[in-house]
Amino acid sequence: MNQNKLFNRTRWQLAISYAAVMGLILSLLGFGVYKAIAHAHWVAIDRELESVAGTLHDSLELKLQQPGRLEPIVNELLPNLRLMGVKGITEQLPSRHILSAINQGYYYIRLFDDSGKLIATAGAYPEELPPAFNSQYWQTITDTKGNVYHQISVALHTQTQQDWGYFQVGRSLQDFNDYLSTVKWVLKLGLPTALILIGFASWLLAGLAMKPIYSSYRQIQQFTADAAHELRTPLAASQATVESALLTPQLDEKEAREILRTVERQNRRLTQLVADLLLLARMDNQVIRDRPQLCCLNDLVSDLVEELAAMAIASKVALTSEVRVQQQLNVVGNSDQLYRLVANLIVNAIQYTPAGGKVTVILDCSHQEAIVQVQDTGIGIAAADLERIFDRFYRVNSDRSRHTGGSGLGLAIAQTIARAHRGSLSARSELGSGSTFLLQLPL
Repeated sequence: MNQNKLFNRTRWQLAISYAAVMGLILSLLGFGVYKAIAHAHWVAIDRELESVAGTLHDSLELKLQQPGRLEPIVNELLPNLRLMGVKGITEQLPSRHILSAINQGYYYIRLFDDSGKLIATAGAYPEELPPAFNSQYWQTITDTKGNVYHQISVALHTQTQQDWGYFQVGRSLQDFNDYLSTVKWVLKLGLPTALILIGFASWLLAGLAMKPIYSSYRQIQQFTADAAHELRTPLAASQATVESALLTPQLDEKEAREILRTVERQNRRLTQLVADLLLLARMDNQVIRDRPQLCCLNDLVSDLVEELAAMAIASKVALTSEVRVQQQLNVVGNSDQLYRLVANLIVNAIQYTPAGGKVTVILDCSHQEAIVQVQDTGIGIAAADLERIFDRFYRVNSDRSRHTGGSGLGLAIAQTIARAHRGSLSARSELGSGSTFLLQLPL
């Protein structure tokens, strides 16, 4: 198949198209996964900030007595509390008294008075943050080094519900950005790797998908070549006969009749071949007619044995039938096609059985199936040929087949008819010992 430019190009196109579509789908999926992960982590950060801010806010408001003034007891709540303008760090209590999130190293706290002046900081406060106050509830800010922080601002009140100022809890987004960078790299490396694997798999799958098509294409090519050869033979013979007649100055009546008989014989052979080809073409599209009939195989076998008896006598072959059932065996199908199927089998058996031989047609049934066997004591079929005898235009013995006028379509037609009736046709043979053709049809 790879040597055929048409199929090779089509295979590449299928593989590239499939890989492109899958790449687009995976890209959209990867983008969606990235956005979902980022959103989930962002929501988790917001909830964590709100939880920390809410807990500290409620605890602080219980200890604030005057606006803009921090009570000493606030040191118990905030780690590393630093008052603006005061050097050093206040005394810390053991870590069990400090909120665990604040003690993780990337949270910070800022306290502003009611006018927006920074009073104190706590936690891992980055010095690069601008001291300007913004009362917006959620804020995402960047320091002078380009580091990004996310913070929440909450109003503070004293124990007497006076406005004290504002309380901000923020955290660094460095770990968040590092995690998203890792996800990006995984997607950036994973997508090309997946596309390479998909492209390779697409190439293999396209080849597997096109194998039946290529096989059918080769069969059509072979069928066309064989049909052209079979049609050319009688046409060439007729042409040669006519040309020889035209070159003869004078033809007597006997010669003219002989020429006409030759032309008529070749024309009959050509007509039969075309009819067989048309039958196969029709059966490939619509095997059984729209109105199937109930066919009695007992009558069909009896009629065929009676009609072909003269042919068997002329070939000095004994043709007999053997019915092994008492009841009538009826099948649903086309009676004309079934008639031709069994007739082809019997005619082949007679033609390939030497004088003095015997052909037996057996009718039987088993497991809701009618069985028709055609046994002969003829020349047999070699094992190498047995697998191909149902191929169109295939001849086991070309010289004998041409002598009998066959075109190699008889068994192909029989096989097609059998499959059209949901049945099967098989053969077993031994060279020099005869052959048996087995037809099985559902009752």
